[in-house]
Amino acid sequence: MTTATPGGSLTLADDLTLSRMGYGAMQLAGPGVFGPPKDRAQALAVLRQAVELGITHIDTSDFYGPFVVNELIKEALHPYPTGLHIVTKVGARRDETGAWIPAQQPVDLTAQVHENLQRLGLDALDVVNLRVPSFDGASDDSIAEQFGALADLRHQGLIRHLGLSGATDTQVTEAQTIAPVVTVQNLYNLADRHDDALVDRCAAENIAFAPFFPLG
Repeated sequence: MTTATPGGSLTLADDLTLSRMGYGAMQLAGPGVFGPPKDRAQALAVLRQAVELGITHIDTSDFYGPFVVNELIKEALHPYPTGLHIVTKVGARRDETGAWIPAQQPVDLTAQVHENLQRLGLDALDVVNLRVPSFDGASDDSIAEQFGALADLRHQGLIRHLGLSGATDTQVTEAQTIAPVVTVQNLYNLADRHDDALVDRCAAENIAFAPFFPLG
């Protein structure tokens, strides 16, 4: 039985309303976010339970596993319930050891979008976050080329909305000159509050700020 949306909801666009509490699916993969889960049936059950409890925002990426988490989401939830929004990320890959490898060239970002579409079983992705090259908010390097490539895919209808992950205030401003930004996903918790000003900005501009490692 579906319950009320946890923590209420946030409307970011006419076709995008997210539960204020989402579900980050990264840890459904094996240790180090690499390989399959120890208990596949339990992982599938967790996804179904999250949706049953009213979660409408699932965060994922094809580089979780890699591929494992998106395949679990599709197996557990496809065809997806009305109102469920899957938010994915591009901008990195994994090597055979599980290391995180930046993958930022436009041609590779395009390939990653198509891979997410295929493994999630979708014709269009609700939200795609660009995992910025530095990822830790330590650099204001331009992301115009990367974000522009995703904006082109948005114009093609393969992506409905765009966001950023690991971005600085300057990078959010730059991205907004290219296409609307609906989400910012950054490190933020009780112990690490360096993004306080960005959180306030996102609230003022109706951008969803999705903290990762929210419990520190």
